[in-house]
Amino acid sequence: MKYMLYIILFLMSGVHTFAQDIFAQNNLTAWCIVPFDKVKRGPEERVMMLEKLGFKQYVYDWRSEHIPTFDQEIKLAKQHNIVMEGVWLWVNSNVDKTGQLSADNLKVIDIVAKNNLKTTFWVGFDNGFFDGLSHHEKVAKGAAFLTYLHSVLAPLKCKMALYNHGGWFGEPENEIEIIKKSGLKGIGIVYSFHHGHHQINRFHSMLKNMLPYLVAINLDGMDLNKGQILPIGTGKSEKEMIHLIRESGFKGRIGILGHRDDQDVEMILQENLAGLKGILK
Repeated sequence: MKYMLYIILFLMSGVHTFAQDIFAQNNLTAWCIVPFDKVKRGPEERVMMLEKLGFKQYVYDWRSEHIPTFDQEIKLAKQHNIVMEGVWLWVNSNVDKTGQLSADNLKVIDIVAKNNLKTTFWVGFDNGFFDGLSHHEKVAKGAAFLTYLHSVLAPLKCKMALYNHGGWFGEPENEIEIIKKSGLKGIGIVYSFHHGHHQINRFHSMLKNMLPYLVAINLDGMDLNKGQILPIGTGKSEKEMIHLIRESGFKGRIGILGHRDDQDVEMILQENLAGLKGILK
Protein backbone atom coordinates (compact mmCIF):
# COMPACT_ATOMS: atom_id res chain seq x y z
CA MET A 1 0.00 0.00 0.00
CA LYS A 2 2.89 2.31 0.91
CA TYR A 3 4.58 1.68 -2.48
CA MET A 4 1.32 2.37 -4.29
CA LEU A 5 1.12 5.72 -2.52
CA TYR A 6 4.67 6.54 -3.63
CA ILE A 7 3.77 5.70 -7.23
CA ILE A 8 0.69 7.92 -7.13
CA LEU A 9 2.66 10.81 -5.65
CA PHE A 10 5.40 10.34 -8.28
CA LEU A 11 2.88 10.42 -11.11
CA MET A 12 1.17 13.49 -9.69
CA SER A 13 4.54 15.21 -9.37
CA GLY A 14 5.38 14.31 -12.97
CA VAL A 15 2.13 15.79 -14.27
CA HIS A 16 2.72 18.99 -12.32
CA THR A 17 6.31 19.27 -13.58
CA PHE A 18 5.23 18.71 -17.17
CA ALA A 19 2.49 21.31 -16.87
CA GLN A 20 5.10 23.82 -15.76
CA ASP A 21 7.56 22.77 -18.46
CA ILE A 22 5.40 23.94 -21.37
CA PHE A 23 5.76 27.47 -20.01
CA ALA A 24 9.47 27.11 -19.31
CA GLN A 25 11.76 29.50 -21.19
CA ASN A 26 13.14 26.74 -23.41
CA ASN A 27 9.63 25.99 -24.72
CA LEU A 28 8.70 29.59 -25.52
CA THR A 29 8.64 30.68 -29.16
CA ALA A 30 8.88 34.27 -30.36
CA TRP A 31 6.26 35.19 -32.96
CA CYS A 32 5.47 38.30 -35.04
CA ILE A 33 8.88 39.91 -34.59
CA VAL A 34 10.08 40.53 -38.16
CA PRO A 35 7.70 43.06 -39.79
CA PHE A 36 6.48 44.20 -36.37
CA ASP A 37 9.40 46.14 -34.94
CA LYS A 38 9.82 49.92 -34.75
CA VAL A 39 13.59 49.45 -34.69
CA LYS A 40 13.41 47.46 -37.95
CA ARG A 41 16.16 45.02 -36.99
CA GLY A 42 17.99 43.07 -39.63
CA PRO A 43 18.79 39.36 -39.33
CA GLU A 44 21.89 39.76 -37.15
CA GLU A 45 20.26 42.20 -34.73
CA ARG A 46 17.14 40.03 -34.49
CA VAL A 47 19.06 36.84 -33.77
CA MET A 48 21.14 38.62 -31.15
CA MET A 49 17.96 39.93 -29.53
CA LEU A 50 16.48 36.45 -29.35
CA GLU A 51 19.67 35.12 -27.84
CA LYS A 52 19.72 37.93 -25.27
CA LEU A 53 16.11 37.23 -24.24
CA GLY A 54 16.74 33.49 -23.92
CA PHE A 55 14.58 32.26 -26.80
CA LYS A 56 15.65 28.90 -28.20
CA GLN A 57 13.27 29.04 -31.17
CA TYR A 58 11.08 31.41 -33.16
CA VAL A 59 8.76 31.52 -36.13
CA TYR A 60 9.67 33.69 -39.09
CA ASP A 61 6.90 35.98 -40.28
CA TRP A 62 7.82 38.05 -43.30
CA ARG A 63 6.82 40.52 -45.96
CA SER A 64 8.24 40.90 -49.47
CA GLU A 65 11.00 43.23 -48.30
CA HIS A 66 12.37 40.55 -45.96
CA ILE A 67 12.87 37.85 -48.59
CA PRO A 68 16.32 39.11 -49.74
CA THR A 69 17.72 38.57 -46.22
CA PHE A 70 15.83 35.38 -45.41
CA ASP A 71 18.69 33.09 -46.44
CA GLN A 72 21.10 35.05 -44.26
CA GLU A 73 18.74 34.84 -41.27
CA ILE A 74 18.38 31.05 -41.54
CA LYS A 75 22.16 30.70 -41.47
CA LEU A 76 22.62 33.14 -38.57
CA ALA A 77 19.93 31.49 -36.47
CA LYS A 78 21.59 28.12 -37.01
CA GLN A 79 24.99 29.51 -36.04
CA HIS A 80 23.54 30.78 -32.78
CA ASN A 81 21.67 27.51 -32.06
CA ILE A 82 18.28 29.19 -32.39
CA VAL A 83 15.76 27.03 -34.21
CA MET A 84 13.58 28.60 -36.90
CA GLU A 85 10.86 26.11 -36.23
CA GLY A 86 8.17 27.84 -38.22
CA VAL A 87 7.82 29.99 -41.34
CA TRP A 88 4.77 32.08 -42.21
CA LEU A 89 2.93 31.30 -45.45
CA TRP A 90 0.08 33.63 -46.35
CA VAL A 91 -2.47 32.54 -48.95
CA ASN A 92 -3.54 35.65 -50.84
CA SER A 93 -6.63 34.97 -52.92
CA ASN A 94 -5.45 37.44 -55.59
CA VAL A 95 -2.29 35.49 -56.41
CA ASP A 96 -2.51 32.07 -54.73
CA LYS A 97 -4.81 29.27 -55.78
CA THR A 98 -4.83 25.50 -55.91
CA GLY A 99 -2.04 24.56 -58.32
CA GLN A 100 -0.36 27.96 -58.17
CA LEU A 101 1.56 29.87 -55.50
CA SER A 102 2.61 33.52 -55.56
CA ALA A 103 6.15 34.42 -56.58
CA ASP A 104 6.95 35.46 -53.00
CA ASN A 105 5.70 32.21 -51.50
CA LEU A 106 7.70 30.23 -54.06
CA LYS A 107 10.86 32.23 -53.25
CA VAL A 108 10.45 31.56 -49.53
CA ILE A 109 9.89 27.83 -50.10
CA ASP A 110 12.91 27.70 -52.41
CA ILE A 111 15.15 29.33 -49.75
CA VAL A 112 13.89 26.84 -47.15
CA ALA A 113 14.70 23.99 -49.55
CA LYS A 114 18.19 25.29 -50.39
CA ASN A 115 19.04 25.52 -46.68
CA ASN A 116 17.59 22.09 -45.97
CA LEU A 117 15.54 23.71 -43.20
CA LYS A 118 13.14 21.24 -41.60
CA THR A 119 10.41 23.53 -40.42
CA THR A 120 6.66 23.93 -40.17
CA PHE A 121 4.85 26.35 -42.44
CA TRP A 122 2.17 28.29 -40.57
CA VAL A 123 -0.54 28.67 -43.21
CA GLY A 124 -3.08 31.47 -43.10
CA PHE A 125 -5.79 32.38 -45.64
CA ASP A 126 -7.30 35.75 -46.42
CA ASN A 127 -11.08 35.96 -46.24
CA GLY A 128 -11.41 36.45 -49.98
CA PHE A 129 -10.21 32.91 -50.62
CA PHE A 130 -13.56 31.57 -49.41
CA ASP A 131 -15.88 34.39 -50.54
CA GLY A 132 -19.20 33.48 -52.14
CA LEU A 133 -19.06 29.78 -51.24
CA SER A 134 -21.29 27.62 -49.10
CA HIS A 135 -19.82 26.03 -45.99
CA HIS A 136 -19.29 22.68 -47.73
CA GLU A 137 -17.72 24.39 -50.75
CA LYS A 138 -15.34 26.28 -48.45
CA VAL A 139 -14.27 23.06 -46.75
CA ALA A 140 -13.70 21.38 -50.10
CA LYS A 141 -11.71 24.33 -51.47
CA GLY A 142 -9.58 24.53 -48.32
CA ALA A 143 -8.90 20.79 -48.43
CA ALA A 144 -7.95 20.93 -52.11
CA PHE A 145 -5.45 23.73 -51.48
CA LEU A 146 -4.06 21.90 -48.47
CA THR A 147 -3.50 18.78 -50.58
CA TYR A 148 -1.76 20.85 -53.25
CA LEU A 149 0.47 22.62 -50.72
CA HIS A 150 1.33 19.30 -49.10
CA SER A 151 2.57 18.03 -52.48
CA VAL A 152 4.83 21.10 -52.74
CA LEU A 153 6.25 20.85 -49.22
CA ALA A 154 6.51 17.06 -48.82
CA PRO A 155 9.79 16.78 -50.79
CA LEU A 156 11.29 19.32 -48.35
CA LYS A 157 10.16 17.15 -45.42
CA CYS A 158 8.46 20.22 -43.99
CA LYS A 159 5.19 20.19 -42.10
CA MET A 160 2.09 22.37 -42.19
CA ALA A 161 -0.05 23.93 -39.50
CA LEU A 162 -3.22 25.95 -40.10
CA TYR A 163 -3.26 29.41 -38.53
CA ASN A 164 -6.44 31.04 -37.19
CA HIS A 165 -6.17 34.43 -38.87
CA GLY A 166 -9.81 35.43 -38.43
CA GLY A 167 -12.90 35.05 -40.61
CA TRP A 168 -14.47 31.71 -41.50
CA PHE A 169 -11.11 29.98 -41.70
CA GLY A 170 -10.16 31.29 -38.25
CA GLU A 171 -12.77 29.14 -36.56
CA PRO A 172 -10.99 25.99 -35.29
CA GLU A 173 -13.98 23.80 -36.08
CA ASN A 174 -13.65 24.75 -39.76
CA GLU A 175 -9.89 24.13 -39.76
CA ILE A 176 -10.44 20.67 -38.30
CA GLU A 177 -13.09 19.95 -40.91
CA ILE A 178 -10.68 20.97 -43.68
CA ILE A 179 -7.95 18.72 -42.29
CA LYS A 180 -10.32 15.76 -42.08
CA LYS A 181 -11.65 16.41 -45.58
CA SER A 182 -8.11 16.47 -46.99
CA GLY A 183 -7.34 13.03 -45.52
CA LEU A 184 -3.78 14.18 -44.81
CA LYS A 185 -1.95 13.05 -41.70
CA GLY A 186 0.20 15.20 -39.46
CA ILE A 187 -1.40 18.55 -40.28
CA GLY A 188 -1.33 20.80 -37.22
CA ILE A 189 -3.17 23.83 -35.93
CA VAL A 190 -1.68 27.01 -34.47
CA TYR A 191 -4.06 28.94 -32.23
CA SER A 192 -3.34 32.61 -31.59
CA PHE A 193 -5.15 34.28 -28.72
CA HIS A 194 -5.10 37.67 -30.45
CA HIS A 195 -7.26 36.37 -33.30
CA GLY A 196 -9.68 34.73 -30.88
CA HIS A 197 -11.03 37.44 -28.58
CA HIS A 198 -14.54 36.69 -29.84
CA GLN A 199 -14.02 33.03 -28.89
CA ILE A 200 -13.10 33.59 -25.23
CA ASN A 201 -16.36 32.22 -23.84
CA ARG A 202 -16.01 28.92 -25.67
CA PHE A 203 -12.25 28.49 -25.41
CA HIS A 204 -12.59 25.52 -23.04
CA SER A 205 -14.57 23.41 -25.53
CA MET A 206 -12.48 24.62 -28.49
CA LEU A 207 -9.26 23.67 -26.72
CA LYS A 208 -10.54 20.14 -26.15
CA ASN A 209 -11.42 19.77 -29.84
CA MET A 210 -8.17 21.31 -31.09
CA LEU A 211 -5.88 19.39 -28.76
CA PRO A 212 -5.12 16.45 -31.11
CA TYR A 213 -3.93 18.94 -33.75
CA LEU A 214 -2.38 21.77 -31.73
CA VAL A 215 1.32 22.45 -32.27
CA ALA A 216 1.47 25.97 -30.82
CA ILE A 217 -0.61 28.43 -28.83
CA ASN A 218 0.34 32.11 -29.07
CA LEU A 219 -0.59 34.12 -26.00
CA ASP A 220 -2.05 37.61 -25.70
CA GLY A 221 -3.91 39.67 -23.15
CA MET A 222 -7.56 38.67 -23.56
CA ASP A 223 -10.48 40.99 -22.88
CA LEU A 224 -13.80 41.18 -24.72
CA ASN A 225 -13.98 44.92 -23.98
CA LYS A 226 -10.58 45.71 -25.46
CA GLY A 227 -8.91 45.29 -28.84
CA GLN A 228 -6.27 42.89 -30.09
CA ILE A 229 -2.61 42.87 -29.07
CA LEU A 230 -2.78 43.40 -25.32
CA PRO A 231 0.17 42.71 -23.00
CA ILE A 232 -0.17 39.38 -21.23
CA GLY A 233 -1.57 39.99 -17.76
CA THR A 234 -3.57 43.12 -18.67
CA GLY A 235 -6.77 41.39 -19.80
CA LYS A 236 -9.54 39.76 -17.83
CA SER A 237 -9.51 36.28 -19.37
CA GLU A 238 -5.99 35.13 -20.28
CA LYS A 239 -5.15 33.90 -16.77
CA GLU A 240 -8.03 31.44 -16.78
CA MET A 241 -7.26 30.42 -20.37
CA ILE A 242 -3.59 29.81 -19.56
CA HIS A 243 -4.54 27.66 -16.59
CA LEU A 244 -6.85 25.67 -18.87
CA ILE A 245 -3.88 25.07 -21.17
CA ARG A 246 -1.78 23.89 -18.23
CA GLU A 247 -4.44 21.38 -17.25
CA SER A 248 -5.22 20.17 -20.78
CA GLY A 249 -2.15 18.02 -21.46
CA PHE A 250 -1.06 20.27 -24.35
CA LYS A 251 2.50 19.37 -25.39
CA GLY A 252 3.36 21.94 -28.04
CA ARG A 253 5.04 25.35 -28.06
CA ILE A 254 3.89 28.48 -26.28
CA GLY A 255 4.21 31.57 -28.45
CA ILE A 256 5.19 34.99 -27.08
CA LEU A 257 3.91 37.79 -29.27
CA GLY A 258 5.64 40.89 -30.65
CA HIS A 259 3.16 42.32 -33.18
CA ARG A 260 3.65 46.03 -32.39
CA ASP A 261 5.16 48.03 -35.24
CA ASP A 262 5.04 51.25 -33.19
CA GLN A 263 7.42 49.98 -30.48
CA ASP A 264 10.73 48.18 -30.07
CA VAL A 265 9.79 44.50 -30.29
CA GLU A 266 12.38 43.61 -27.65
CA MET A 267 10.45 45.70 -25.13
CA ILE A 268 7.16 44.05 -26.15
CA LEU A 269 8.62 40.56 -25.75
CA GLN A 270 10.03 41.48 -22.34
CA GLU A 271 6.67 42.87 -21.26
CA ASN A 272 4.87 39.70 -22.32
CA LEU A 273 7.45 37.45 -20.68
CA ALA A 274 7.00 39.37 -17.44
CA GLY A 275 3.21 39.20 -17.74
CA LEU A 276 3.30 35.43 -18.25
CA LYS A 277 5.62 35.01 -15.29
CA GLY A 278 3.19 36.97 -13.14
CA ILE A 279 0.26 34.78 -14.15
CA LEU A 280 2.18 31.57 -13.45
CA LYS A 281 3.19 32.54 -9.91
